[in-house]
Amino acid sequence: MPKIIGGSLAAHREQVRARVFEALRNQLYERGFDAITLSGVAAEAKLGRTAMYNHFPDKEHLLIAFVEDEATRYVARLTEAVAAATDPIGKLEAFVRLQLRALADYHLPPGNALASTLAPSAYRKVAAHADPITEKLREIVTAGVRQGCLPGEDPDLLVPMISAALASREVVDVPPEQLDKAIEGAVRFVLRAVGANPSRDRI
Repeated sequence: MPKIIGGSLAAHREQVRARVFEALRNQLYERGFDAITLSGVAAEAKLGRTAMYNHFPDKEHLLIAFVEDEATRYVARLTEAVAAATDPIGKLEAFVRLQLRALADYHLPPGNALASTLAPSAYRKVAAHADPITEKLREIVTAGVRQGCLPGEDPDLLVPMISAALASREVVDVPPEQLDKAIEGAVRFVLRAVGANPSRDRI
C-alpha cells in the first residue's frame, strides 16, 4: 500500500494533486500541452505511474482538473481585488491588471488552439471556467454605465470587446522588466476605449 502523506486520505489526495499540478504547470511552460505525457508528469511529481492513473486516467482529465483548480483560485483572487476598489472604474482597472497578469503567467494554448487540442466535451469543460470571469466583468461594466462612470453603451457590446482586448498574448509577451509598463499601458487603453478617465481622483 502506498505511503499516505499529510495524515489523512483527504490530505494525501490534496498534496498529491498539488505536486502533480505543479509538475504540469512547469511542463506546460517548458514544452506545451501536446508534448506532455502522464508518465512524464508523474515522474516530475515523484509519483508512480499506477498512482497517477488512479487520480487521472488520461491527460485530458488532468488538464480539466488543473484548470478547475487554477480557476477556483483565480476567481477568488479576482473577486478580492475587485471588491477592494471603491468605484466601477477602479474595479475595471483591477480586473484588467489581474487578467493581464494571469495571461502572462498562464501557459495553456489560446482558445482556438486549445479547442483543436482537446476533444469537444473536454474543451467545453475547460471553457466553462471563463464564465464567472466574464460575469464579473459584466457586473463591473453594468455598474459603471448605471452610475454614469461609463458612457451608456450596451454592456453586451462592451464586455466581449474588452475581453478580446485582454486575450492577446502579444500584450504581455515582453521581457519581464517591461511587463508592468505594458500592463499599465493596456489598462490606459481599455479605460480610454470605454470612455473612462484613468487619472480622475477617487474617494
